Amino acid sequence: MKPLLKKDIESFLKRFDGFVNSELRFIEIISSSTVKITLAVQDAARDFDWVTISLEFNGVSDAKLPQNSNLNFIDMSEGITLTALENGFIFAIGKYNASNILDSICYIKSSSLKYLQSAY
Repeated sequence: MKPLLKKDIESFLKRFDGFVNSELRFIEIISSSTVKITLAVQDAARDFDWVTISLEFNGVSDAKLPQNSNLNFIDMSEGITLTALENGFIFAIGKYNASNILDSICYIKSSSLKYLQSAY
């Protein structure tokens, strides 16, 4: 896994079109402070071919996570929100700002973030 730096978030989201219409595949709670989310998404760097992206959140301080059995029912038409904070990152399903991100069906606040790209 590679660290996702705060300065690279904008280009990361642009490359994957903000994860609009992606497929939320799996949420894994690795430990009390580590969560991994796996998504299928189109990659602009590969002629919009589908790839799998795993996001690993470390130092999780707050989260709201749906059950894996409900992931197929989550609307990904708005993509994700991924924002750098002074002390970490905020991730959410849908388009939100820092003040209303807790309204999301799924959100994670963490101190660091890594990602892994693999075949579809």
